Amino acid sequence: MSYQVLARKWRPKSFDTLIGQEHVVRALTNALEQQRLHHAYLLTGTRGVGKTTIARILAKSLNCETGITAHPCGVCSTCMDIDKGRFIDLIEVDAASNTQVDNMRDLLDNAQYAPTAGRFKVYIIDEVHMLSRSSFNAMLKTLEEPPAHVKFILATTDPQKMPVTVLSRCLQFNLRQMASTSIVEHCQAILKTENIPFEVPALQLIAKAASGSMRDALSLLDQAIAYGSQTVQEKEVRSMLGAIDQSYLTELLKALIQNDGNALMSQAKAMSERSIAFDAALNDLATLLQQIAMMQVVPDSMALDLPERPALLALAQEISAEKVQLYYQIALLGRRDIGLAPDEYAGFTMSLLRMLAFNQSENAAPTSQPIPAQTARPSASAALKAVEVAPQTATLVVDTPAEAPASVIETALEVHEAPTIIQEVAHSEPTPQAPSKSTQDEDEPASTVNKSNVQFNGNWRSLVDALKLGLARTLAQNCELESFDENSINLTVPDLQKHLLDPNYQDKLSIAINQHFGRKIKLSLKVGGSGNTPAKQIFEEKAAVQSEAVSAIEQDDFVQALKNDFGAQIIPSSIKPI
Repeated sequence: MSYQVLARKWRPKSFDTLIGQEHVVRALTNALEQQRLHHAYLLTGTRGVGKTTIARILAKSLNCETGITAHPCGVCSTCMDIDKGRFIDLIEVDAASNTQVDNMRDLLDNAQYAPTAGRFKVYIIDEVHMLSRSSFNAMLKTLEEPPAHVKFILATTDPQKMPVTVLSRCLQFNLRQMASTSIVEHCQAILKTENIPFEVPALQLIAKAASGSMRDALSLLDQAIAYGSQTVQEKEVRSMLGAIDQSYLTELLKALIQNDGNALMSQAKAMSERSIAFDAALNDLATLLQQIAMMQVVPDSMALDLPERPALLALAQEISAEKVQLYYQIALLGRRDIGLAPDEYAGFTMSLLRMLAFNQSENAAPTSQPIPAQTARPSASAALKAVEVAPQTATLVVDTPAEAPASVIETALEVHEAPTIIQEVAHSEPTPQAPSKSTQDEDEPASTVNKSNVQFNGNWRSLVDALKLGLARTLAQNCELESFDENSINLTVPDLQKHLLDPNYQDKLSIAINQHFGRKIKLSLKVGGSGNTPAKQIFEEKAAVQSEAVSAIEQDDFVQALKNDFGAQIIPSSIKPI
């Protein structure tokens, strides 16, 4: 007997064995049991989600010799003939190859005759959106008022191409894409029945590659069985699919955490030697970063049996949430622009170097070389400090009509802003320099510092800023001080932020507090409080500064002149306080 592919061998024969379309099964089951039968059904959805399968099961339910039922017997001659594709009253039409109006007219002429062997004559028209407009017009009348013995079941992957006059005459069901967990579970059941050894991570790779299509998943599973010589293993499936080895991506992130450019480029070179598609690598890197972000914020959302969970947990504890968001954005932009790069390898490595550059810019130490007086110029930090002295100064974007000369406005802005900044810089007092390490060591040796004498003054926000926190900083900033004494600190967390009360975060916060004070401090956290947390205070302060900046811009005489003379409009979202 010839081999039958898994997609055909394991095609569901009843509603009970159908995977992943419970909403459609429930509606059809209730309709069959209550005898509320429509004359035309439309099944929509992407490829491989069960449109034709549901159509055939519905045909069996309508023609089963036991009667109209939601549970066809599967053993009568009608059910067996439908399963084998030889039932005379089940007419399956491929609209992609029968688009002409003459074919539709012949079909409709035959519909007038009574069924030969079954209770109903069932027409299954697949990819119905491929029919010509004339064919749709020819079937409209019959589709609206068909003979009592005729049922139409239409299937399409693109219902938007169908005329609304046809859509309105059908009972429409939208089939969803299969969930990856459903695909993995179904593949496991098949392989166990077929007595084929497998690894769950390999099935997860197949489910991801199938993109919600069960038929694609079973076709890939067939290919994996042949590729692995009657076994389905992760390493071989990765090789077959050309998937990126997760270890490469985790090593890239570890090199970024350690600011190790050599290790970063070594991993990229190793990926190039294996001819890995770097577009897919950036996509998988973005996926990994998304999983890390989920692990940081909602760890319970990640499946406990996920093979990568331990590695994700470790990375989530080592990378700050801000850097995860930054890396994710760089990966997306790198994937978008990789086609503009000289080659894929150059585009991929530039994305990695961009991530590394942001790391190094955060960790870069300020120069200690003095600047000669005759060549000294106001630094960026001095300019920013000077602007802070004058809160009325802020950046803005002015929207002017097309007829307003751009050069005139740019020149006017330069003339208006330059004197203000220069004047403030000239009058600003020099910032006192922090004592150097050697001076500090001479005044107070490190060995004589007794941290146990450090006392908490009740300013929780200042303490949070002083603590060396990583992943637990979000928790600390969303806590409110309830009470404290020499050996304990009691905090409350607002109800909206109670998801932050993760044991790992609490442990990290407790360790940081103990290290800061140099002794054991009992930390207690509970849900409640008034919500006056450092995070809320920072938000309110930023809102106040933003409001002052907007007010300063709106009251500025020069801006008013621009509005009056050129009809300019202020774009509020462009105003940024400096």
